[in-house]
Amino acid sequence: MSQEIKDRFKQFVVPTYGRFPITLDRGKAAYVWDTDGKRYLDLGGGIAVNCLGHAHPEISQSLAGQSAKLMHCTNFYHFDGQARLAENLAKRLGPGRVFFGNSGAEASEVMFKLARRLGQVDGRFEIITAENSFHGRTMAGISASGQVKVKEGFAPLLQGFVHVPYNDIDAVRSAISPATVAVMIEGIQGEGGVHPATAQYLLGLRQLCDEHNLLLLWDGVQCGHFRTGSFQSFQTILGDQVGDFLPDAVGMAKALGGGFPMGAVWVSEQHAEVLGPGTHGSTFGGNPMACAVANKILEVIDRDNLAANARELGHFFIDELSTLREKYPAAIREVRGLGMMIGIEMGDGFSSFDDSKPAAVQWVSALHETGVLTIPTGSSVVRFLPPLNLTKEEAQAGLDLFEQTVQKVIE
Repeated sequence: MSQEIKDRFKQFVVPTYGRFPITLDRGKAAYVWDTDGKRYLDLGGGIAVNCLGHAHPEISQSLAGQSAKLMHCTNFYHFDGQARLAENLAKRLGPGRVFFGNSGAEASEVMFKLARRLGQVDGRFEIITAENSFHGRTMAGISASGQVKVKEGFAPLLQGFVHVPYNDIDAVRSAISPATVAVMIEGIQGEGGVHPATAQYLLGLRQLCDEHNLLLLWDGVQCGHFRTGSFQSFQTILGDQVGDFLPDAVGMAKALGGGFPMGAVWVSEQHAEVLGPGTHGSTFGGNPMACAVANKILEVIDRDNLAANARELGHFFIDELSTLREKYPAAIREVRGLGMMIGIEMGDGFSSFDDSKPAAVQWVSALHETGVLTIPTGSSVVRFLPPLNLTKEEAQAGLDLFEQTVQKVIE
């Protein structure tokens, strides 16, 4: 069956993804099984999406219950689930309102349009973003992203984006011009290799934006929704320094729907009416099914204290991986991240590796053989983005399998 499915993919699916030779069949909690019955511990979480793991019973029940009541209605009408979710998200940030879409790319688009529309009054349109950043696969998203590889073959790109080095406040200051309207930042660059922002950098950005009347746009798509142990990663990074620090808009997706397509943007009250009726929209954004799931996810995270679990297991992972780095320095070059968003810079040049392929992809393939799913990024980084309700026993099992894989590769 596995080969039949792969053949069907090859014949009928546009080849935009470099897929691994695994055909998944089902999942439960932190585990998935392929069509041959092999079990894998999923430490990739669908790229930070499956925050409660697979087939969580309360999520399944929410979907079933909502589908039997009201599956879809146009945004011309009101319904309770969307209003409650908007309130639920806003109370975790500050006074403001929420727009709902279906994905992280759409969340970025909302913030681009918010900035452009605000800047129309005085002719400002430029948005400063970071080198190595990633803000989605739309034309505006790849134009905003600071990675050459996502732009290749799509010229001419959308104008109005300026890229500067990450964690360099002086570079941002130098890039501000009379045309600048906003600065857009990820708290942790996920696709860029798992590089967290520093507290000094974030505080400096807020100060610069205030001084120059710029919007501070926060892309929390991958690093948000409690992945770092706080609702948004700036709360984790700043800690006691967070004070009244708040971006002007926060983009969310991925874990927001836990596997059901969902995106959102919180906009501060000061700018909440910049996008008025007719300026933006989404057919499926904030639909009853997605809102039911998102509300239930927040309920479970709060009830089961999963923010604390993300912090505690994050420390455990990083401490244990750092110990493994000392033990296997040729294989593990660096460990970085916050909470359960972890990047492991891996070595290359091993006899079992093919020099024509990125080391990250080959490490992920080797982990598949051992029974672990992880996510590659860049040329040499393996990401751990496990469910927030992972147990310590499962975390230890993952570390044991990771070490077994390292031993096999370097022997």
